[in-house]
Amino acid sequence: MSLEKQTESRMKKLYIAVMGCAAIAERSMIPAIKAVPEWNLVAVASRSTEKAKSFAANFDCEAVVGYENLLNRSDIDAIYMPLPTGLHHEWITKSLRAGKHVLAEKSIAYDYPSAIEMVNIAKANNLVLMEDFMFQYHSQHQFVFDLLQKGEIGDMRVFRANFAFPPMPKNNFRYDNQIGGGALLDAAGYTVRAVHFIMGDDFVVKAANLYIDPETGTNIYGGAFLDNGKGISAQIAFGMDHYYQCNYEIWGSKGKIYADRAFTPKPDYSPLIVVEKQGERKENQMPPDNHFIGSLKEFYRAIITGDIEKHHHDVLLQSKTLDDIRRLSGNEAGKPNLE
Repeated sequence: MSLEKQTESRMKKLYIAVMGCAAIAERSMIPAIKAVPEWNLVAVASRSTEKAKSFAANFDCEAVVGYENLLNRSDIDAIYMPLPTGLHHEWITKSLRAGKHVLAEKSIAYDYPSAIEMVNIAKANNLVLMEDFMFQYHSQHQFVFDLLQKGEIGDMRVFRANFAFPPMPKNNFRYDNQIGGGALLDAAGYTVRAVHFIMGDDFVVKAANLYIDPETGTNIYGGAFLDNGKGISAQIAFGMDHYYQCNYEIWGSKGKIYADRAFTPKPDYSPLIVVEKQGERKENQMPPDNHFIGSLKEFYRAIITGDIEKHHHDVLLQSKTLDDIRRLSGNEAGKPNLE
């Protein structure tokens, strides 16, 4: 038997189901699940019989109508949840109470108290609750970390992150405040996670703004200033009414690192990392990488090793920071009324 076959035979498979038929599930995450041998896709659930059957036929798994019917099954270890944020609290808590590990799309919680409750249930049941910021598992960022470790740009001074995109049709769920829409829980989430992922956990929000669209009542753009108490600042900008931007920049005492497509590179895309120093500019074309697969491998690792604390910590830090942006913007109108 080859080494590859021996490794495969020893590998413990986990069984996963998808709760919801969102575009990201169909386009990216279910194909990634099918590509990772550690995972076995059991079923896809929808409230719509037609959607459930369509997805199941496309991905060679069972169709389940109704989310409760999915959670009643005993042959599922984990749930991947691409539902809108406003539905997360109900279905994440039900999934955890049913003994399922949960990988949920961002933002995982509509506010900090909701995140605390979900994490507490996960802890009580010794389950992984992971927020799917898959960009963290793209190899381009390790290249950046290696540059920082070598002191390539000297001491860090400022971190900047931008994620925004042009307007979408007004019937898009992102404009529906009652299911957790808005730029804060969507685009801003990437920039906030980038601050903590690249720069560390010490950054707290000092100032923020959110613009509320008078037509939809939903926040559609904003920004924030964060500080780590040690002389390093972070600036983020985000929105759903912008020229497209998807990047971060680390400015140091001797140079600058710029990541051009930091958050949403497709699996076949080669991102660009630019390093600038006095009189010098070097462009580094990164190899393509599938961060959807990387995210699923991390979810698997956390479950198999019992490393639940890391992702619980990240969920709470992320949700607290987003709540601080909302609060310091003085625009609580941007908060959905989901109770």
